[in-house]
Amino acid sequence: MNKIHTLNKYLDGFSELIGKGASYFSVLMVLVTCYVVISRYVFNTGSIAIQESVLYINAIVVFGAVGYTLKHNGHVRVDVIYGPASARYKAWVNLLGSIFLLMPVSFFILLYCWDYVMSSWAVLEDSPEANGLPFVYLLKTTILLMCFFLILQGLAEILRNFCLLFSPNASDLAYKEEDISTL
Repeated sequence: MNKIHTLNKYLDGFSELIGKGASYFSVLMVLVTCYVVISRYVFNTGSIAIQESVLYINAIVVFGAVGYTLKHNGHVRVDVIYGPASARYKAWVNLLGSIFLLMPVSFFILLYCWDYVMSSWAVLEDSPEANGLPFVYLLKTTILLMCFFLILQGLAEILRNFCLLFSPNASDLAYKEEDISTL
């Protein structure tokens, strides 16, 4: 169980690092959006590439933070049933939900989007707009990264809930945020 606990700490730490890193792009997105609005409505100028960059930054924020959000239980749940439930019940719901819903859906999206992203890379797809960003293939790659982040954090959730349910000293394995900050 100690090896599982260690692996889980590293997976959680990775999600924490990527999520916090992605959160910094939120500030950049706000600044770029302000620039776009001011340049358009105050100075009557604009740039398609800068406008498109907001979409790219948004993809980094949303798809980069998906594992972090899962780690911090920020995804949608039916709290009427889940909220007042016991810790053991929640662990079962999280374990089975991760195994039978999260992982299959993540792998399905990964497999389904693989050809879509690879065909974009094959032609180095660029923006259909004149003067747009020539990196649409990188934007589409964020879909695969999202799946990768979800799969890694899903594995961490499976390991954590398995340990909580089946470890003789489960309280030792129910670690907190401070364990992650030591990575």
